[in-house]
Amino acid sequence: MKLQLLILTMGASLVAITSGCHKKVAAAPPPPPPPVVASNPPAPAPAPRERTARVTEAPQSAPVARVEQRTSKVLADYLNKLLDAYFDYDKADLRTDARTALNNNSSELRSLLKEFPNTKFVIEGNCDERGSPEYNLALGDRRAKAAEEFLVQIGVPASRLAIISYGQERPVCTDHDENCWQKNRRAHLSASN
Repeated sequence: MKLQLLILTMGASLVAITSGCHKKVAAAPPPPPPPVVASNPPAPAPAPRERTARVTEAPQSAPVARVEQRTSKVLADYLNKLLDAYFDYDKADLRTDARTALNNNSSELRSLLKEFPNTKFVIEGNCDERGSPEYNLALGDRRAKAAEEFLVQIGVPASRLAIISYGQERPVCTDHDENCWQKNRRAHLSASN
């Protein structure tokens, strides 16, 4: 019994030692806090090639636009000086006054050809409102061809001329009398790129 008492005492002592004398293991320190980041981080700088492209694009587009506007205005001013060739009712033959007008246009047209070497000039054939749209388109085409043939004969290169017929679709006057109809029966010069 003594032995049992001794074992019991030793067991109790052992329990007391292990539970009461239990050495606490120090807890690992918490990890350091993450570094403070600004709420709006700076944007990464664009690649040098992108910067160069932006810098060179803006200055090039502005002067080109101004040159094109100036060129268009000069061309329009020249074209406004040109006279139309007028035709008799239902005719595509050049009258004397139409030949004179086209002949007077030849010096202006030569200047235009030199100053605008990439521009093609269009002879527009027009009619008054009388007649069917189909008939007037064909008549306008014959009028434009007659004016083109005359201009080629006086030295305008055929390669720089084109023709188109508008028939009765582009009147310059909308009254319904002979004076107005005469203004609409014409060959008119314009430019095309």
